[in-house]
Amino acid sequence: MSTAQTDRMSDNDRSITGFVMISHAVVHTYELSIPILMVIWLTEFSVSTAILGTAVAVGYGLFGIGALPAGILVDRFGSRELVLVCLAGMGGSFLLLSAAQGIVSITLALCVWGIAASIYHPAGLSLISTGVEQRGTGFAYHGMAGNFGIAFGPLLTAILLLFFDWRLVTAILVVPAGLAILYAVTASFDEKAAVETQPDGGRESGVDDDTDSDVDTDTGGTTDEQADGQMSLSRFLSDSRALFTLGFTVAMVVVMMNGLFYRGTLTFLPDVLSDFMPDVAEQLQLFDPDSPMAEEFDPASYLYAGLLMVGMAGQYVGGKLTDRIRTETGLAIIFGSLAVVAVLFVPVAEAGLVPLLIIGSVLGFLLFSLQPMYQATIAEYSPPGERGLSYGYTYLGVFGVGAAGAAIAGFLLSIGTVWQTFAALAVFPLLGATLAIVLRRTGDRRG
Repeated sequence: MSTAQTDRMSDNDRSITGFVMISHAVVHTYELSIPILMVIWLTEFSVSTAILGTAVAVGYGLFGIGALPAGILVDRFGSRELVLVCLAGMGGSFLLLSAAQGIVSITLALCVWGIAASIYHPAGLSLISTGVEQRGTGFAYHGMAGNFGIAFGPLLTAILLLFFDWRLVTAILVVPAGLAILYAVTASFDEKAAVETQPDGGRESGVDDDTDSDVDTDTGGTTDEQADGQMSLSRFLSDSRALFTLGFTVAMVVVMMNGLFYRGTLTFLPDVLSDFMPDVAEQLQLFDPDSPMAEEFDPASYLYAGLLMVGMAGQYVGGKLTDRIRTETGLAIIFGSLAVVAVLFVPVAEAGLVPLLIIGSVLGFLLFSLQPMYQATIAEYSPPGERGLSYGYTYLGVFGVGAAGAAIAGFLLSIGTVWQTFAALAVFPLLGATLAIVLRRTGDRRG
């Protein structure tokens, strides 16, 4: 392959990258629009934060729990079809939300969303790894699109709520999934292009050549695929046992601490911010005080979206730091800083709008700078041949176990003050910092 070829993405690379970028952005658009809607649901259905937090935690939990079985389905049916199922399922779930009549129907709709959304990461990442020759560039664009969705989802939802009822807004939010599906069915690409062009005759490096021995010449046709299907469960169990060394196990607990704090702080943050925000619309005379827009305008939702945008800078800085310092050290520093920010958040926020903007920006920056740190750490403590399985467990920890953070935060807010809730949530980053220090001393890196 020429230098010009290696420096530029092929048409196939661009087609796949465009597909996963749109799909990834849509996944996170839905994920982070939910906390904005929760502010309305708390009033609309007269439910406590504990009950609503638990309902949302179920949907978010399925987002993570479904990652492992989704990975198995990807290997069997391919990525493109499953991403289409994911998009259709997420769009359908928000259509169900638009007809929700209470907490039960909200929970059911969010369960549909969680199951559908859980398909994306194993399918999307697998598609990049097998179809995009310029994988590093593909992963970079993929991550940027996800960050865009994280910030765009709350912002779009907040703007739409200025003009429409929340039920119509959730119905309108079906459109992004529809557009992504339209792109997918019109795009043309080869899912296996990067594997087929490997110099070893079509087999991707890192795949065990011993699988050729699974062909049963006596029966005249037992394929590798059939043999792999028969051995999939036992192989999954044996690979999992080999993966969970002491170092990887500690790293997984660190990942869970991130997930619990991430979900615990972000889920109710729009509602929490509204307690500290001044009435900007009235002070700046943005709307007629008696107009519907004045009634619907919630500055806390826009601040929330802004904090998530700051998180994009945190992602960039965190990623750069992974190349310059040991990731365990970076995790310990960031987790420790987050514990301090959690304890100080309410006292600083109560001091005024500018202090609130500062402490909120620091929270958003630190929270998202953790992501590239723990992703790189998982790579260091897992062998290259088990990388897919290791990230399956990672998403299970971040999104599955981490979903309990929503229920925990909701319960804490129902029995205590906002400051007490943030102080209690600070336990998670404090444990994460401690475990990161322990992890540095285990010394069994395998990456």
